[in-house]
Amino acid sequence: MLSKEKLKGHVLIFSANVLFGINMPVSKYLLPGHVVPEALTIMRMLFACVMFWLVSLFMKQEKVPLKDIGLLFLCGMCGIAFNQSLFISGLSQTSPVDASIIATAGPIFVMLLAALILKEPITKLKTLGVMIGATGGILLILSSTQASNQASSLQGDLKIVFSGFIYSIYVVISKPLSQRYSSVTIMKWMFLFSTLVLLPFMYRQMLDTDAFHRSEIDWKEASAIFYVLMGATFIPYLMIPMALKRIRPTTLSMYNYVQPIVASLIAVMVGQDSFTLSKILSSALVFVGVYMVTQSKSREDVEKELKIDS
Repeated sequence: MLSKEKLKGHVLIFSANVLFGINMPVSKYLLPGHVVPEALTIMRMLFACVMFWLVSLFMKQEKVPLKDIGLLFLCGMCGIAFNQSLFISGLSQTSPVDASIIATAGPIFVMLLAALILKEPITKLKTLGVMIGATGGILLILSSTQASNQASSLQGDLKIVFSGFIYSIYVVISKPLSQRYSSVTIMKWMFLFSTLVLLPFMYRQMLDTDAFHRSEIDWKEASAIFYVLMGATFIPYLMIPMALKRIRPTTLSMYNYVQPIVASLIAVMVGQDSFTLSKILSSALVFVGVYMVTQSKSREDVEKELKIDS
């Protein structure tokens, strides 16, 4: 039985991944015809940076020592700057299908890194859960007819792979920070560092974006941009540290598999796809995998058992 706090963590990360799942087709619509990858990347960072610092003005100020500032800088590079720039650039060069399949490797990266850095045990149940979830995610994507005619490239796929790996580093190394600081404090520093590092290289592309130079507003384009900035950046990045405070990194990363399910649901809703038995089976595998990882033993559980035995 999940505690109230753990249940809250599951709801938060589930909601964040639903928002990320919606972002896939929205960003693909914008890239690269409406907005170039560099412009969309720096727009996300700049918008979230301003929002988090504004929100922090109305909250109790938390003092962050220099050693944690350094860790926040590393988190900013892994979780935002390099992750977002590589993902958006890769998505513009490959298909959403390829990007979604590659994303299923995320929980595997996190499980291995959590074992190395946080000393989380790699149990048989956790490993089986990750594999079952990955199988469900891949089957779901392969069964979809959506975007089957879109071109992909090795360069784009490799960018998505590296993006997922460095994001996994962020998920693991930010766990201690999530225990000490609020999500707003963590994110205001992470987005500040990311913006300062990439703004000199990307500001020109942002200023040259056609949407900022038209006399008439394209409301479909403007709505898509606003969703990417608010719905797929500020809100979910606010939720992630809140969820990480309550659940383990591997469990959190398993919710990556929600993203292709959301993408499929959107395709069905807009008439681009239809429900099939394989999609239902794939979705079931995803949630079984998440449940198994949730039920696997954490480091704290193992340590308690050792104390009892001794």
